[in-house]
Amino acid sequence: MSSRELKNKPLVEAILEIRWALQEKAPGFAVDPHYRLLLGRLFDRLHADYPVHEQLDTANIPDEMAGHTVQHRFRVADGEWPLVQLGPGVFTVNDTSRYIWPDFRDRAIKATQHLFDCYPKAASLNVNTLLLRYIDAIELPSTNGDFLTYLQNMLKVSVNLPPTFFENTNVESSPVHFQLHQAFQCAAPAGQLQLRIAIGQKGDRPALIWETIMQSSHAEVPKMLDNFESWLDASHKLVNDWFFKMIEGELHRRFRGE
Repeated sequence: MSSRELKNKPLVEAILEIRWALQEKAPGFAVDPHYRLLLGRLFDRLHADYPVHEQLDTANIPDEMAGHTVQHRFRVADGEWPLVQLGPGVFTVNDTSRYIWPDFRDRAIKATQHLFDCYPKAASLNVNTLLLRYIDAIELPSTNGDFLTYLQNMLKVSVNLPPTFFENTNVESSPVHFQLHQAFQCAAPAGQLQLRIAIGQKGDRPALIWETIMQSSHAEVPKMLDNFESWLDASHKLVNDWFFKMIEGELHRRFRGE
């Protein structure tokens, strides 16, 4: 097994998200005038790979209020992943525990090509956000340890408040709620590399959840579709590099099944 192949992946979800500009009808209300036609065309085009269609409850929201809200889902089989999602101004490709990069990459490229092929007046499809996002999680130890020390040991992330903050206060220094969000400007690909860390839930157990994200917005978005594949590959390389640097050591051994 390659050092980068993980038997016990911590992956919760891998997501490619594409957003495009909507047309404002009134302040606070914007629509995609081609959305209904796009939905029908994509339904036909995606059926071979994603034959199960689900209409979500959000499909009942009026078009003027549903901007960038997922309304329809296309699955490979009932209740199965990967899947593709569509809403006015938003299109995603999602996978979970079965994820492997070559398959996800192929699906992302093929699905994005379908989007552009099916969109009426494709030249007017003004993509203003591209996002590659990975959500990972591990259960926190059952013992009441120091979360910040655990975070530093497991993910190499150090976040500490001065000890004097807690002296003579009857306040415990280990947080019961934690959220961290940092974003770093990136030149190639143009955009921001982001890291989010939080205490959350994995099933019914407390968990350490972290997201690694590459996002390009507005002028940073590459020419679609000409440079989309190179953006996708470069984004994955960056996010993947951060992930393996963060889990180096105990977590890497655990995820490899050693």
